[in-house]
Amino acid sequence: MRVVISAVCAIVLFSYAAAYDPLDPNGNITIKWDVVSWTPDGYVAVVTMSNFQMFRHIMNPGWTLGWTWAKKEVIWSMVGAQTTEQGDCSKFKGNVPHCCKKTPTVVDLLPGVPYNQQFSNCCKGGVVAAWGQDPSSAVSSFQVSIGLAGTSNKTVKLPKNFTLLGPGPGYTCGPAKVVPSTVFLTPDKRRKTQALMTWNVTCTYSQFLARKNPGCCVSLSSFYNETITPCPTCACGCQNRRNCVKSDSKRINMVGIHTPKKDNEPLLQCTHHMCPIRVHWHVKLNYKDYWRVKVAVTNFNYRMNYSLWTLAVQHPNLNNVTQVFSFDYKPLLPYESINDTGMFYGMKYFNDLLMEAGPTGNVQSEILLQKNQETFTFKQGWAFPRKVYFNGEECMLPPPDSYPILPNSAPVNLLNFPAFIFTMLVMIAVW
Repeated sequence: MRVVISAVCAIVLFSYAAAYDPLDPNGNITIKWDVVSWTPDGYVAVVTMSNFQMFRHIMNPGWTLGWTWAKKEVIWSMVGAQTTEQGDCSKFKGNVPHCCKKTPTVVDLLPGVPYNQQFSNCCKGGVVAAWGQDPSSAVSSFQVSIGLAGTSNKTVKLPKNFTLLGPGPGYTCGPAKVVPSTVFLTPDKRRKTQALMTWNVTCTYSQFLARKNPGCCVSLSSFYNETITPCPTCACGCQNRRNCVKSDSKRINMVGIHTPKKDNEPLLQCTHHMCPIRVHWHVKLNYKDYWRVKVAVTNFNYRMNYSLWTLAVQHPNLNNVTQVFSFDYKPLLPYESINDTGMFYGMKYFNDLLMEAGPTGNVQSEILLQKNQETFTFKQGWAFPRKVYFNGEECMLPPPDSYPILPNSAPVNLLNFPAFIFTMLVMIAVW
């Protein structure tokens, strides 16, 4: 009996830990239902999905939301979204509902739909930005008219068993909970109105549930060591090795080879790590008061480009970033007293789209950081990141004992290496 109880406790603790991200402890997707009016047989609700995750967005082909009705409710109509199936509505005469399924599945509309089908913050193909990247685009919403339901706060039964794909698995949603009614401000900002009833559903993400293997890896190099530490072998699993394509293969020039499949099955370039994404961190230069890092993100998937990509990095010297040259940068402060995490993302209309594998399938930038002379060192891999996330997925780092190390003949502290070289050249010229 003790063994059974211990196993159950371990499973419960693991499930909670799996959905907890130490770099984004408060990150979640909150789905809010606001009842805005009652109808003769139900209600009209505005459903708003807010992505409060700092560096994890919902990419193409977008979100899919599902739930189970508590009674025999039907969806009469929707604006800004649609269900994927209508279900059996044969018992209805005259007006036929939009959906009669007990477990409806809802998706966002595509851009360009007629205006009479649009709703605020809708029609983006289900793509939702990360809150830390663009709060104004981190929201998706639609309006739904429900029938055969309760017509008051006391008779409405909340939907249950919510599911969210974003776009794949990984999200776990809690039960719907009634919360204080949402207050709205009229366009002229002179009057406040209130929802008749409001309930929230909170969904959290777990990389353990989303995939068996990581989706990205990290390689390392430095100016003080010729050794390049590659991504670990089979870092992302080698199950796609049989179908991979060599970079010089004629197959990559075939018509349609870059077209994504419905199941998002990747077509990867053959590499030893077999990851769709590699992040390379290169310690480039060392000055007296500053040091410089080059970061390059390379796409090895021929069937996927990444819009609104994000790169989150944890390193103790990110508390003193002087300049980022061709990425946008925002510090992340999950714990206000610790500033060691930052998010990099593409500049709009410049490099916010990471193209599919090939000559243009990479983005790169350089970062200038100011030293703290009390903590800065090149010893023991201090100059390399502690954690790296791409699009919210934690990347696999090489083992620490494989990091580039200082040569034995090098000074313990290479504080002003370029200045030293310059001085030596001047002395030789004078001599």
